[in-house]
Amino acid sequence: MAFDNRKPSSKLTFEDAVEIQRRIKRGEYLNRIAADYDVNPGRISEIKTGKTFAGSEASAH
Repeated sequence: MAFDNRKPSSKLTFEDAVEIQRRIKRGEYLNRIAADYDVNPGRISEIKTGKTFAGSEASAH
């Protein structure tokens, strides 16, 4: 079966979230950021909206 060798998505850290916020501010596409971190674009959206990693946007300055 093709799915037997799949690895789970990466776990993001607060430091990752700060860098992701910086990349969002630079205008990078969420799906491209997600691909770089091997996560679903929804995880990047949650960081962007503050649903996860609260405070990462303020730390990205």
